[in-house]
Amino acid sequence: MASFLSFLLCSLILALFLISVTGETLESSFLHHKKEKLTHFRVYWHDIVTGQDPSSVTIMNPPKNYTGSTGFGLMRMIDNPLTLTPILSSKMVGRAQGFYAVTSKEEIGLLMAMNFAILDGKYNGSTITVFGRNSVFDKVREMPVIGGSGLFRFARGYVQARTHEFNLKTGNAIVEYNCYVLHY
Repeated sequence: MASFLSFLLCSLILALFLISVTGETLESSFLHHKKEKLTHFRVYWHDIVTGQDPSSVTIMNPPKNYTGSTGFGLMRMIDNPLTLTPILSSKMVGRAQGFYAVTSKEEIGLLMAMNFAILDGKYNGSTITVFGRNSVFDKVREMPVIGGSGLFRFARGYVQARTHEFNLKTGNAIVEYNCYVLHY
């Protein structure tokens, strides 16, 4: 029994060693020849909740017993157009896909979880992932970029959101996003 435990312990130690060496070698060999760069781009995020073809749909309403005014508990799934200008008919360069939820009882504070899927230009097919808190009535909101794919592999950074237009009657919004992304 003691020899079996010794064998098991040695095998485990060897496996852990090989995993750590292999992981380090793959990452360092990939990153060794790459230079990190900062990319900045600006897009306009169109949150369309009304009409025949909304890009933002409610998937969960606030609980019926909730009496607050913030909409706490509301959740929407999004597939919002990203355009070069605030005009919806301007060139679409990507889509914001994910969800947002009202997570504050005291203010309109959202949890944003979305991918910016780039559909045009040099970064076509690449994505960045934004995940963070959005206090919608602040003039400028900052949220982290926590990853990416394609040319944005190993991405990190932040976005700054500024409301360009919000229609109180319809709930539709246009938000300017300035994206600052470090990647290889």
